[in-house]
Amino acid sequence: MTDYYEILGVSKDASKDEIKSAFRKKARTLHPDINKAPDAEEKFKELGKAYETLMDDGKRATYDRYGEDGLKNAGFDTGGPFAGGFGDLNDIFNSFFGGMGGFGFGGRPDPNAPVEGDDLRLDIEIDFEQAVFGCEKEIKFDHLENCPSCGETGAAKGSKPVTCPTCHGTGQVQQVTRTPLGSFAQIVTCPDCHGKGQKISTPCSDCKGQGKIQKEKKINIKIPAGVDNMSKIRVSGEGDAGTNGGPAGDLYVVLHVKPSDYFKREGNNVYSRLDITPAQAALGDEVVVKTLDGEQKITIQAGVQSGNSIKIKNAGIPYIQRPSQRGDHVVIVAVKTPTKLSDEERNLYRRLYEIQNNKKAQTQTSIMDKVKGVFNNA
Repeated sequence: MTDYYEILGVSKDASKDEIKSAFRKKARTLHPDINKAPDAEEKFKELGKAYETLMDDGKRATYDRYGEDGLKNAGFDTGGPFAGGFGDLNDIFNSFFGGMGGFGFGGRPDPNAPVEGDDLRLDIEIDFEQAVFGCEKEIKFDHLENCPSCGETGAAKGSKPVTCPTCHGTGQVQQVTRTPLGSFAQIVTCPDCHGKGQKISTPCSDCKGQGKIQKEKKINIKIPAGVDNMSKIRVSGEGDAGTNGGPAGDLYVVLHVKPSDYFKREGNNVYSRLDITPAQAALGDEVVVKTLDGEQKITIQAGVQSGNSIKIKNAGIPYIQRPSQRGDHVVIVAVKTPTKLSDEERNLYRRLYEIQNNKKAQTQTSIMDKVKGVFNNA
């Protein structure tokens, strides 16, 4: 089933401003004048349907409750604004928003418009305890910065870029293809300047005419308490530099948390195992266990069974949004049968057996004699 929120890339509680922004961004990449993929036209029509539906309060309420079929049953037009075709991107943006905002006339992207830099991803590994309580960590990463030698122009000192003679600065040219069915014209990226609208006769020696250089950067980031494996931290403005004065992208730090040898995490709760003897299980006891905050004494109630749990309230993982609140530490009890006994322990267990079962306990010697007898009679 078509998901209009997924098409626009917004959450189900997105505001109208967020929906408008998402449509602008998607339209720039999906419009068939720019995107030459075979399914670009169909995707652009779906984008228009999603935008039109979610911007209309009545349609959106019906869609949220009953889906696309519910819109049809309620009598809404579900063809979308582009069912009968669509003009160039400039016409669409003028119709929807009153202007292109970064695009020139005729639907052609303005090559001199500010463009935001690319976002980057950095994966780092942290210890279990660092994820629990948070920490500050120095990270190193490579990103693109504007070339200081040429000021992003890409041209060597004393020279400057010139308008591309092929596209006359638009960054695009019209290409005509002749077929048996007739001639078809389409707008393509200028092959001479690769869409920049300008050419550089003498490139900057530092950036080789790219206007940007790759540099390693070190920064400190604060990892909040309570993060989990694969959590992401957004560091604003630390991605690649923008173009034509556009803002830099963002850096997304993905956390890989090393598992603990002692604790197991489930949500904001932590679990650990406590081995106790049959005597402790029967009589109860006070023992010291390891917690995230250090050692702590807990009480084992008499008669506890293997698999029972003891909860230590507010000793688990902090909630990221409410660090003062924490989950619980759950101690799972495991009654461990001893495998090696001293003579005194063996006599005590034998006496206990005889009391509980009202019969004489067998010794190891008598058991071995019975086993030998079975083999001798075989």
